[in-house]
Amino acid sequence: MSDTGFGDLSMLELFQMEEQQQSALLSEGLLSLEQEPLAPKTLESLMRASHSLKGAARMVGIDPVVDITHIMEDCFVAAQNNKLVLNSDHIDILFKSVDLISQIANSLQELPQWLNANQNKVTAIQCHLKSILVSDEECSKQQVDIGLEKKSGQAPEHGGSLDSPDSGVQINKVDSKLQVANKSDLRIDSLQIDRLMRLAGEASEGSRWIRKHSESLLQLKRKQFELFAAIDHVTELAMDDLSNGQIQERLHDIQAMASGCRGLLGDRLNSLDGFERKNISVSKRLSQAVVTSRMQPFGDCIAGFPRLVRDVARKLDKNVKLEIEGKGTLVDREILSKIEAPLNHLLRNAIDHGIESANIRGALGKTDTGTIRLSAYHMSGMLFITVNDDGQGVDIDGLRKKIIKNGLVHDDLPQMLSDEELLEFMFLPSFSTRDEVTEISGRGVGLDVVFDAVKEMGGVIRTFSTYGEGTTFQLQLPLTLSVIPSLLVKIGGEPYAFPLARIDSVYSVDASDIKVVDGHQFLDIEGKNIGLIAASQILNLRADHSLNDVVSVVTISDRSSSYGIVVDECFGEQSLIVQMLPKKIGKLKDISAAAILENGVSILILDMDDMLRSVEKIISTGLVKDIENRASHDYLSNRKRILVIDDSITVREVERNMLESSGYDVDVAVDGMDGWHMIHQYDFDLIITDIDMPRMDGIELICKIKSKECYKKIPIIVVSYKDREEDRERVFTAGADQYLTKGSFQDNSLREAVEGLIGDATV
Repeated sequence: MSDTGFGDLSMLELFQMEEQQQSALLSEGLLSLEQEPLAPKTLESLMRASHSLKGAARMVGIDPVVDITHIMEDCFVAAQNNKLVLNSDHIDILFKSVDLISQIANSLQELPQWLNANQNKVTAIQCHLKSILVSDEECSKQQVDIGLEKKSGQAPEHGGSLDSPDSGVQINKVDSKLQVANKSDLRIDSLQIDRLMRLAGEASEGSRWIRKHSESLLQLKRKQFELFAAIDHVTELAMDDLSNGQIQERLHDIQAMASGCRGLLGDRLNSLDGFERKNISVSKRLSQAVVTSRMQPFGDCIAGFPRLVRDVARKLDKNVKLEIEGKGTLVDREILSKIEAPLNHLLRNAIDHGIESANIRGALGKTDTGTIRLSAYHMSGMLFITVNDDGQGVDIDGLRKKIIKNGLVHDDLPQMLSDEELLEFMFLPSFSTRDEVTEISGRGVGLDVVFDAVKEMGGVIRTFSTYGEGTTFQLQLPLTLSVIPSLLVKIGGEPYAFPLARIDSVYSVDASDIKVVDGHQFLDIEGKNIGLIAASQILNLRADHSLNDVVSVVTISDRSSSYGIVVDECFGEQSLIVQMLPKKIGKLKDISAAAILENGVSILILDMDDMLRSVEKIISTGLVKDIENRASHDYLSNRKRILVIDDSITVREVERNMLESSGYDVDVAVDGMDGWHMIHQYDFDLIITDIDMPRMDGIELICKIKSKECYKKIPIIVVSYKDREEDRERVFTAGADQYLTKGSFQDNSLREAVEGLIGDATV
């Protein structure tokens, strides 16, 4: 292999871009050629693509690609000259050749090592390509498997990715890009787009500041009018005193000055209003332009799907064609990346579960070739993607029996459900309509993954099926994940946002409607008991106790349970431009991103999946706190507050129950880091901590507390299993006030230590 060009990284990048473009043309042409083997335009396109790719590989000295594309070009030229007809087996070899070229292009930075490990595969591909042109005995002796064997009735494992070896399909991952006139790709870093989004948000914030400034000037203008009225009144009084000419002259001067100020202020206000309107317009257009820059054609996501359908259908010995509509439909690049796997599952399901074999279709009076139609379009401000097949459809009676057999519901209930409700059972985890297990069916993997992926994007999926005629899956998704319609709420006195797409409903209920059963609070909503939990408890915030008799509840759900999240108040809806949190901060529990409100206030957007997990965790540990009201606040406000920090739930609960029974108000933290965060949020009278804990141990926590002037006076008790003198010395050196051992202390010893440091429970 030549070394030419490998010293210039930009040349390699250009070759990779060229390879992506030409490989896409080759894949598209091979699919068309399989349907019309003698189509002259298709053969011409394939020949030119292989010739261009050969020239590009020669320019940068990638000899294996030069050799492979040269033989491919010879194959297409031979077909053009009617010396051979390329059949499906030939197409398989040519597809594998394209795949190998893509693998080489993706391994350029370590190509010598890759070639050493895969030289047999390269040689095998070359031999198989030559066998298309002539009978080559050497090729028949080649023992290296290139994955061309066709196993009847089998297909790539269900749930595999599009670029898995099983599927034989490879999709090149391409960043957001702008198409330019010379057909080359100008790549845009996604981080740069995120920075532009933040700048657009700041520009919008500046526009809102101008509005507030303009309003303050209007107030000044009104005050000036009051001043002018007072001056006019004084002038009238002075005019009556004709003997004092000096006063009259001075008042005339004041009136003239005031009139000049009034005119100047009016002119400036008019100019400011004009600037404000222009700035708001520019800010909106900037935001829209940045959001648009995140959009890509739907076709960028599905370039490999025709190949996927072709390969899976051949392995299942079925005739299937894929029709695609709406390739130019613009979709947020983040949605494109997230939707690829769900569509992969749906297409595989359509081929395996939906489309019948050719002989069965013939017996039913259908064409031998089944059709899957994939379409994308915008409607009512949403993105709709549908996957439709003209196969056998879903046997509703069989589905009903399967539901009963699996014990998913009571035997009588399926008879009462509609077809649409029964079809929703197919999205449950581990549910399959197949009894036998193959590589693609019967594993219960697929549709539950589709459901979860669509829900994560804030979308919904619907299923429609007519037995004997086919099935349609309809995905309804937001146009972009960069702008999130949100419900604005207050929690602990601070603003937060719930993504509207993840909210089931919002209620304002009388506090008297909250019921208690077995110590748990719930609401009866449309005949269903919805358990309540305070958002302040989930986020470890101090609850806002200035509650009215009306309680605001936001209901959210996963696939099995619904929960009512109690917030301080709901104060409107707004579409928020998402601003990702800095990487230095890392992932914040229950928080997905940030945004800026129209009034310039920063707000955190809640992560609904995290929230659901947090709720389930709190419920599983039995630590759900009552929704507090004014009466309970009057009681709690007189109690001293203690923070218990321990990574053992048993120890935490023993200490918490012990101290609460003595009248103290107790919060708990699961480790030193969790405790450090809580110390920033609440005022504690005493801290009790373990030593050995993950993320931050007790010694480090004590040192942090004592290093802060505002916290250093808080008494600290260490409770540990360790009972060595060196451990005690470390604890007291760090600044702790008391040391107890878990293995020896009795109830009274902890109470006595607490009372000795902070006194009785009440203030």
